[in-house]
Amino acid sequence: MKKKKYLWMWTFLVPILAWLFYFGSAVFSSGYYSILLALFLMGSVLAAVYHSEVIAHRLGEPFGTLLLAFAITVIEVGLIISIMLGAKGLETITLARDTVFAAVMIILNGIIGSCIVIGSLRYREQSFTLQGVSTALITLTAVIIFVLILPNYTVSHLGGEYTSFQLLFIALICLGLYLGFTMIQTMRHRNFFISPQNKLQENISAKDHQEKSSKKELYISGVLLLLSLGVVVFLAKLLSKDVENIVVSAGAPRSLVGIIIAGIVLLPEGLAALRAAKSDEIQTSLNLAFGSALASIGLSIPAIAIISVITGIRMTLGIDIKSTILLGLSLFIITVSLATGRTNIMQGVVLIAIFLIYLFITVVP
Repeated sequence: MKKKKYLWMWTFLVPILAWLFYFGSAVFSSGYYSILLALFLMGSVLAAVYHSEVIAHRLGEPFGTLLLAFAITVIEVGLIISIMLGAKGLETITLARDTVFAAVMIILNGIIGSCIVIGSLRYREQSFTLQGVSTALITLTAVIIFVLILPNYTVSHLGGEYTSFQLLFIALICLGLYLGFTMIQTMRHRNFFISPQNKLQENISAKDHQEKSSKKELYISGVLLLLSLGVVVFLAKLLSKDVENIVVSAGAPRSLVGIIIAGIVLLPEGLAALRAAKSDEIQTSLNLAFGSALASIGLSIPAIAIISVITGIRMTLGIDIKSTILLGLSLFIITVSLATGRTNIMQGVVLIAIFLIYLFITVVP
């Protein structure tokens, strides 16, 4: 009991202190202060993971993972829009594309691959509900094609860009698909997203959630989750210049900065997914991963598209042929690997290999 209270107090204090030190950056500016901010950033990530698990435990699947994916995506959108509005000229023309593409590659290959490997090492094989994964995959494949590949083949505007009318129409379609998927996940076919071994115990588990987590704790964790995620994004934005200087001084391309920032933003979900896989809850890991990938496109792109059209900021969405090949390979491997309803270690190893190739090709184009 004391350990639980200590952990709760730690995850309560860190986000608040992180916000105070973030505002303190307007007064203090040094390399040591940046290191301190980086430590608070990591602490806030761990706090976000803890509070997301409290909420998920209370709400049950798939509502808890859906809430975490939605919260992170909303903050991610705010980060992208703030950078777009704060920059000048063509500095941000590919920002949305690079961020979304990096998020998709990290989720599909890095997070899912690591979850499969960790789960397989401990349990050899893990099972999940095939209907839920199939539903997520077909929806994700469609929105990825619409947003990242189709712009390269339209003729109304060259250079991988949509016209304003095309952009708004595609954004509306993506939003509709995401909302439809959410309704399937939470209402019409909720059982598709519950682990096979947990379906028979769903009613018992619901009672346990009520007993083990009070409403007061749920509300407090909800607020602290938003505070933690918010300060993670703002600290990532604040430290992005330092990260960029390190990347440039190392001779790496600037596009690596976007991957680093996307990785930091996705770290809470990634850690939560890894912990779920370690606890033999691969279904929760997949719910988190696919929900995050769908939200990154289905929510981010419509919001960014509206701001882009209103402000007149140009936005390139089409990826190059190298990225298209890696993305297509990722979708193919994911589809084949998750077609049986069971995972094994080789599936995860291949996904991680694709992720490493993606990172290597980015650094050494």
